[in-house]
Amino acid sequence: MGYQKKYLFIVAFLFINYSLIAQNYQPSNINNKAVKLYASAINLINDGDFNEAINTLIKTIKTDENYVDAYLSLAGVYGEKKEYNNAIKYYEQAIGKDSLYTKMYQLPYSINLAGLGKFEDALKAVSVFLSIADLNARSIGAGNYRKKNYEFAIDYQKKHPNQNYVFHPINLGDSVNTFRSEYYPTLSISDSLLVFTRMTNHGEEFVKSNVVNGVFRQAEVVEGSINQQALKGAATVSNDGEYLIFAGDFQERGYGSYDLYISYQTPDGWSEPENLGPNINSAYWESAPSISPDSRTLYFSSDRTGGFGGRDLYMSTKMTNGKWGPAVNLGATINTKGNDLYPYIHADNQTLYYTSDGLPGYGNTDLYISRKIGLDEWSQPENLGFPINTIEDECSICINSNGSTAYYASDRAEGKGGLDIYQFELRDDIKPYKTLYVKGTVTDKKTTKGIPCSVELIDNITNKVLMKITADELGKYWIPLPTGKDYTFVVNRKGYFYYSDVYELSKEKPDSIYEKNIALEPIELNTPKTFNNVQFEKNAFTLLPISKVELDKLYQILTENITIKLELLGHTDNIGQPEDNLKLSTNRAKAVVDYLLSKGISSTRLSYKGLGATKPIADNSTEEGRIKNRRTEFVVILL
Repeated sequence: MGYQKKYLFIVAFLFINYSLIAQNYQPSNINNKAVKLYASAINLINDGDFNEAINTLIKTIKTDENYVDAYLSLAGVYGEKKEYNNAIKYYEQAIGKDSLYTKMYQLPYSINLAGLGKFEDALKAVSVFLSIADLNARSIGAGNYRKKNYEFAIDYQKKHPNQNYVFHPINLGDSVNTFRSEYYPTLSISDSLLVFTRMTNHGEEFVKSNVVNGVFRQAEVVEGSINQQALKGAATVSNDGEYLIFAGDFQERGYGSYDLYISYQTPDGWSEPENLGPNINSAYWESAPSISPDSRTLYFSSDRTGGFGGRDLYMSTKMTNGKWGPAVNLGATINTKGNDLYPYIHADNQTLYYTSDGLPGYGNTDLYISRKIGLDEWSQPENLGFPINTIEDECSICINSNGSTAYYASDRAEGKGGLDIYQFELRDDIKPYKTLYVKGTVTDKKTTKGIPCSVELIDNITNKVLMKITADELGKYWIPLPTGKDYTFVVNRKGYFYYSDVYELSKEKPDSIYEKNIALEPIELNTPKTFNNVQFEKNAFTLLPISKVELDKLYQILTENITIKLELLGHTDNIGQPEDNLKLSTNRAKAVVDYLLSKGISSTRLSYKGLGATKPIADNSTEEGRIKNRRTEFVVILL
């Protein structure tokens, strides 16, 4: 809502309630010169000349210091300029002169208090406003809306102590920002390329700034035909910076108004935009794309039918043929009856930030965080809190790869003009997971050719699949490993033995990228395969919970290949009596068989044998060798 409408709305309040009996203030006794100055100030306000209006209103007050309406109007102009301290100062001076006449203005007074984060004072002020007799329905609705916001803010502060966090947004400077508006920032996963949108006289254009050693270089308009269409929206850049997905209104190529398009980096600039097709785009509005760090999932917002509210968040997963699959609504945990917009999936591939006006917050649209708790499950969204969120609209956000620094657009008073892009440090509790990465190529062990396959990341505590991607046709894959948890990394392809590895990152620092090239072995007879992460209680044969991750993959092989028969083999080191080792190894092999039987595999397909310490694969004179010898294996004995 523009200032003029806000101001006129307040004036309407004044005249509707003019019958209130003033305690001290008598408008008819105001100095005529002050009245003329005040009328001039109102004209300046209506023309949008706020600075000159402020000067004139100050002259008005100096001419007649009892002119309460001038104080109120001055407070209103400062409020529109988001100079909350000055707004509060003049509201309080007006209220001090006549608390009854100014009672209706307790609502805008409360809004300015909230603008400074003084939510308890704001709640008191709006409660005074709501105590006015015979308020109309519109006024009651506006007051109750603000009251709910202030109560939320107070409760949030109690649940999230400050813990010395300092919110200090830093303008990215002249290399990025201009007197025009810059917004919708997005970073490549290497943090080396910032792409954003800039408003021009002819519409919007995409602009990029290369980042070298943390310094943003002079921004340049993105080359190529991508900028020829004036009507564009937010963009997302791939992890390698090789392509952009963006929203645009290319009427002759679209399915509706705004659709999502892709453009590739070429030696001659960015390629001609291509529509992403009907699995993603519809006859409705699609915008605000965010590509996952593995480039396999695209998140976006749409107002298509069948959602939970006005605009909902959706996702599409890339299929094995390289095309995008059908869009899927992110569900009721994420989406609301309101508008849910501007998703940003972090490089950890588990932390989602987005904007919503349908969740409890500070007013208008706020920023929220939600984390993956399963393959298709999300945690309850949490507000990012004040002062990141304010009583105004908060829009899109992006976070650097190590999760420490956020980038967003704001029209702060100290900006270059309009919206500028700022950076700020995140509070610890709303940071994404610090992340390592695993990349490599999956090949057939015999032919050495790359093969597409499934790559899964499984939480060792919950046994839930957190991420599942498909290596491309050359077998290349890339998957993030957020620190703070322990994972099992599993590679599957039908007709091959699975590959698994354990990454214990609950204490690991995110300072490296693992490169792991994997040669999958075709399923063959009489080839022993050692479990990497089937574990037992010490000197016992009770399976530890973490073992289920790998055993479930063996179960998958058995269900996909119904003629296969297996023999399970147990081994120990040479510590202890041979007969005890033989018994322990036998019981451990049997425990694996019992687990598979419990999953429904027929006993006719499974056998087991304990070999004790008779088949070592390493030197038993060292602890490292003994660890290798304490193993459980399976062998295919019938295909």
